[in-house]
Amino acid sequence: MLNKSKIIVLSKIKYRDNDLIVKCFTLHRGVVTYLLRGVLNSKKGSSKAAYYQLLSQLQIDENYRQNQSLQSIKDVRLDYNFTTLHTNLFKSSIVMFLSEVLSAVLREEEENQQLYNYLETAFRWLDEKDEFSNFHLLFLLKLTKHLGFYPDTSDVNQRYFNLDNGLFESKKVNVYSVSGENLTILKQLLGTNFDALDTIKLNSKQRQSFLTMLLLYFELHLGSFRKPKSLKVFNQIFN
Repeated sequence: MLNKSKIIVLSKIKYRDNDLIVKCFTLHRGVVTYLLRGVLNSKKGSSKAAYYQLLSQLQIDENYRQNQSLQSIKDVRLDYNFTTLHTNLFKSSIVMFLSEVLSAVLREEEENQQLYNYLETAFRWLDEKDEFSNFHLLFLLKLTKHLGFYPDTSDVNQRYFNLDNGLFESKKVNVYSVSGENLTILKQLLGTNFDALDTIKLNSKQRQSFLTMLLLYFELHLGSFRKPKSLKVFNQIFN
């Protein structure tokens, strides 16, 4: 059946000589994987591999077949034309890192329009802004809301945050109880949005420490999650 859809590219791998396998988050069916035959040697504008850059936002006509693991795309066009996301070194490193995270944590093959809208809006914001050094921290924190383990803020004024249960607590109960600088940053980020990110001033050491904590939070709540392979390169670029 031929359908129209909007998609965000999460990952891609070369298959055989001229094909690509592309994993995408779609507006109407969640995660879908496409086999793009001959895309690496095609001269036609609608088939160029350049469309399928990580986190590209596309409109497609797809040949969708129920119970088939690899779907096919008949036509593709840009839904949004990024101007800096893939050309700015720092932004492209964020793209590499976050696309790996998203590819690992997004697995559901069902509609989630709120999550799609969040991803769409967040990356368009990143494309437009000049100050974005804390973007990935707030992005990952807000992502936990869509994944089901956003911190419970009912006792946000307590002295510790327990990564294991997502609660603010009055005392340290285990090795996952966070205090000090990371707790302060967490409380700042919980109370802000992307447009106010430039009011939170962090150095590279603080940013890296908080990111390490966030990734542990993901590991504790998503059993299959592992630290991204791109993390080391990502930290080097932002240092």
